Amino acid sequence: MKLFKNLLGSVKPHFEKGGKLEKLYPAYDAFETFLFVPDHTTHKGAHVRDAIDLKRTMFMVIVALIPCLLFGMWNVGYQYHLAIGETATLVDNFIFGFWKFLPLIIVSYAVGLAVEFAFAIYRGHSVNEGYLVTGLLIPLTMPIDVPLWMLAISVIFAVVIGKEVFGGTGMNILNPALTARAFLFFAYPIYMSGDKVWVHNAMVDGHSGSTILGELAASTNWQSLSFNPFDMMMGTIPGSVGETSFIAIMIGALILIATGIGSWRIILSTFVGGFVMAALFNMWGANELMATPAEIHLIIGSFAFGAVFMATDPVTGSQTNRGKYIYGFLIGVFAIVIRVFNPAYPEGMMLAILLMNIFAPLVDHYVIQGNIKRRFKRANA
Repeated sequence: MKLFKNLLGSVKPHFEKGGKLEKLYPAYDAFETFLFVPDHTTHKGAHVRDAIDLKRTMFMVIVALIPCLLFGMWNVGYQYHLAIGETATLVDNFIFGFWKFLPLIIVSYAVGLAVEFAFAIYRGHSVNEGYLVTGLLIPLTMPIDVPLWMLAISVIFAVVIGKEVFGGTGMNILNPALTARAFLFFAYPIYMSGDKVWVHNAMVDGHSGSTILGELAASTNWQSLSFNPFDMMMGTIPGSVGETSFIAIMIGALILIATGIGSWRIILSTFVGGFVMAALFNMWGANELMATPAEIHLIIGSFAFGAVFMATDPVTGSQTNRGKYIYGFLIGVFAIVIRVFNPAYPEGMMLAILLMNIFAPLVDHYVIQGNIKRRFKRANA
């Protein structure tokens, strides 16, 4: 690492004020602070000293996503070979999925970071670190065969409209990764829904390629599904690349909670809200989605992935402890409500989180006002 440090130090004068590449200093600063702990110090005002900065926080989220990433790549190969009726080894499945998923990651990071660098250079500030996670979350929530040009457009939309127009990382009101997915879903719905988008080249006669939610929306009894609860837990089912394995997602959740990066209050309350709402619908049972057991709802679709990696976004979620319980609970409730009442869109997690992103400041406002009123009552007493 000393070699890299010396190399960066030798070229740094060219990027500093008065150098030939002065305007590109934000790009240089991004590389330097990513590789090494920043040596910037505060000179005035209140500040907190800590061993971790935003880049290291984002890196821990990426570490938590690795189980979903690795399993998702294997599952891409597994679903493909299953569709064509071939038997493949674990390594063959993984290698196949790796080469199919790699272009999605490259396009996501190349396009997203290019936009981030352009805004940083234009505004003259450091490159925002938030895209380190967003760049991986976006392809993990996509079908494996999504056209790369569509992915690029969704990334641009997410970074520009979902984040930069509000001032960049820390100022956005919507989760950028979900903004990209929502844009593609409403702009190009045939590439983001249906039976033929979740398995690579799923145009094989006799192979459905449908997801569990798709089958339930088509009035298939949950006990007659093509997949059993064990498949749902393991993730050997069609779906978005990183969202199928409940076990891999829970491993990521443990990493986020253990490191203090993700809020256990939001994760727990989201699952509780989803379970309570699904249990209430079980009493009604007007359609197959309502009749599906509450615990099954929690392990299918993107419910778990959204609860762990999307709802816990520290920027767009609630900031108060009590607000986090309310925020997460309502996400779980709305996700199930959307899921059971809209057969055309049985996956409600995306819209539920985006909706609560909008109302998170309002939730925090009333929590704070409630605390103020209680303090006044104690003071008057």
